[in-house]
Amino acid sequence: MSKEDQLVGQAATSNAATKKEKKKKVKVNTDAMDVDSPVKESKGKKRPREENAADDVKADTKDKKKKKRKERKSDDEEEEAVKTGVDANVDNDSDNKRDKKKTKDRKEKKKEEKKKTAHAVKENEAKVSDVEEEQQVKHKMTKSNNKKDKKEAPRDEWSYKQDKSLSDLPQATVDDFYTKHTVKISDNATSLRPILEFSQAGFPSDLAKDLSRFPKPTVIQSACWPFILSGEDLIGVAATGSGKTLAFGIPALIHIRNRVARQNVQPRKPQVLVLSPTRELAMQIQEQVEKFSGSLAKSVVIYGGVPKFEQKKALKSGAVNVIVATPGRLIDLLEDEDGCCDLSDVSFLVLDEADRMLDLGFEEAIRKIVGQLRKEGRQTVMFSATWPPAIQKIAEQYLKSPVNITVGSQKLSANSSIEQRVEVVDTHNKESRLIELLRRYHKSRENRILIFALYKKEAARLEAFVRRNGFKVAAIHGDLGQQQRTKAIENFKKGTCPLLIATDVAARGIDIPNVEYVINVTFPLTVEDYCHRIGRTGRAGKRGISHTFFTLHDKSHSGALINVLKGAGQTVPAELLKFGTTVKKKVDPNYGAFVKDVDMNKKGKKITFNDSDSE
Repeated sequence: MSKEDQLVGQAATSNAATKKEKKKKVKVNTDAMDVDSPVKESKGKKRPREENAADDVKADTKDKKKKKRKERKSDDEEEEAVKTGVDANVDNDSDNKRDKKKTKDRKEKKKEEKKKTAHAVKENEAKVSDVEEEQQVKHKMTKSNNKKDKKEAPRDEWSYKQDKSLSDLPQATVDDFYTKHTVKISDNATSLRPILEFSQAGFPSDLAKDLSRFPKPTVIQSACWPFILSGEDLIGVAATGSGKTLAFGIPALIHIRNRVARQNVQPRKPQVLVLSPTRELAMQIQEQVEKFSGSLAKSVVIYGGVPKFEQKKALKSGAVNVIVATPGRLIDLLEDEDGCCDLSDVSFLVLDEADRMLDLGFEEAIRKIVGQLRKEGRQTVMFSATWPPAIQKIAEQYLKSPVNITVGSQKLSANSSIEQRVEVVDTHNKESRLIELLRRYHKSRENRILIFALYKKEAARLEAFVRRNGFKVAAIHGDLGQQQRTKAIENFKKGTCPLLIATDVAARGIDIPNVEYVINVTFPLTVEDYCHRIGRTGRAGKRGISHTFFTLHDKSHSGALINVLKGAGQTVPAELLKFGTTVKKKVDPNYGAFVKDVDMNKKGKKITFNDSDSE
């Protein structure tokens, strides 16, 4: 039996069932009508009310008959509609089958087209890949050839050539410059002239742009750049705050630039090493190098007091060009078994503040470090604030025929840009006098003032005392962790904490512009340290003021201090002159002024004991 015959049979069965239901309804209605029909009285006589009821029943019967006829008509129409619907369903089902088949055919066709397209794309990709691979091989071969060519004749290598304006400069003008700034150069036979303007140096454009924010080179930069840029070993003797960092920093970056140009690839080992006596100074140097290096060089700073992990990680990255380090921590990393620090490719060495490094006992560490560097093709530059015999000995060992440049007198002197005020006070009045000075010098509560103490405990005590008197102050000394010291210096730089108390450990490590005052609460152990302390102000050609408390306990330094004041054209207080002007010889050639004065003619006290028990 076909599906169409089944649908017709189901429709007929449904109509028959509907008719039976309707017949049952008609029968039920008829029975109800019989039950509800009026009852005749025995005498056959109808009452008026009963007559009315009979009429109502007749009318109701007529209505029901009409309704029945309508229902029959409706059933016939419904049966006809069912038959029509069955025919329509049959037609629709046939159409649906055809539509489904067409849809299926279309989908299969699309799948085939997609497969063909994907196959074509793969073939094209394979062809492109082959072409790219061939191009890469050609590029590598070309690069290799270019590398060979560049090694023979580096195109981007920069070399210093004296500007014509300097060559044409009269010798008298050069001599006047040297005389005015008290500059002495050992290599008098050279024709190299000092660089008086940045434009005369001919630096690469990126460095020239960074330097353009400065008015002109400092004296030490003017004198040193021509020789360092020409590849000479050099010894520079100049006071702190004279611009030594850029005097060696700019040539160091150009040295890296030239090595990259010659090798046509970034070296995997450090090429420049800068040794510094203190962690603060090391951080300052690295910060300056970062400002000018840009994408040319990556630098890392190495110092003690912090975990080694991050420093090792930076060194192992293999992308470090410049290491700025304190000798102690660098030795620790060199002796580490994991070999994280390889200095065998260093070709530019800087010993900054070499005299201070020797004072701190780093001579043996320096010797070990230099032994790890390249021996051939290495340029060495050394800067120092003083020129004692120990430094001269170091220079003879590590530098080859160096040019010696001295800015200022080799005799102990202070920066002439600093107004030196010396006040003789009683030891017990120093702290109260400090508060008086702060109320006078620090009225704005914004200008930077650096306060020096001699000992760590003294620095901590002064910090608490100054804070109790309502001033915002921080301190740096050996009892503080490196993180605390770094935070204190950063806040001092930003001006958020404009008062900083420091010991001599950090005296040479702080390079902060616009320090207006330096106050020495306790006089240092040597007059050399005094000069280093006050050198924190009056930098970069600016004026500064130092105020020093001098007590009876400091009288052994009076003669040397008076000479420093006179040498800088400062007024010597009458109270200071009372201590005498004699300069006692207390300087050890290797370790500085730490020899105790002993009066050999003075007799010792004699103590006797009485055996009598009567007293």
